[in-house]
Amino acid sequence: MRFPRQILIGVACLWLAACSNVPRIVTEYRIDVQQGNVLTQELVSQLKPGQTKDQVRFLLGTPMLADMFHANRWDYLYRFQNGRTNAVESRQFSVFFNGDGRLERVSGDVETAQVSDLTAPVAKNQVIDLGSLAADAQGQPLPPPEERGFFGRMLEKVGL
Repeated sequence: MRFPRQILIGVACLWLAACSNVPRIVTEYRIDVQQGNVLTQELVSQLKPGQTKDQVRFLLGTPMLADMFHANRWDYLYRFQNGRTNAVESRQFSVFFNGDGRLERVSGDVETAQVSDLTAPVAKNQVIDLGSLAADAQGQPLPPPEERGFFGRMLEKVGL
């Protein structure tokens, strides 16, 4: 009677020990965790001194931290943790306003636009002529028009 009891206790110990060790062949899926405001260089480069709080909020979004004791400072935080490699990328960007609620200065990991970028003329309209041929294709004939598909041929037979 003692022998089966010892075997049962031994099997139970082995069974419990097997549950505690997970082989590295089997790995659990980990998601990418993104928290905070995503600030790109393009968004930050649109900031200009003298913009109102509403304009800044429109460009960058609602700040992550708006401290009631420092009402003229907004903090934008961003943290990204890659699920596969566990690498962490973090950014911090602060926006400061003057007493009138106008943008005064910024600081943080993302750089603002240079003075030359702000004063350069912006092309609002650009005309692209899609109908003309390139200079190297002047002697070549035009490509044949596309052949109609099944429904196009059926509509053509009906008269539409």
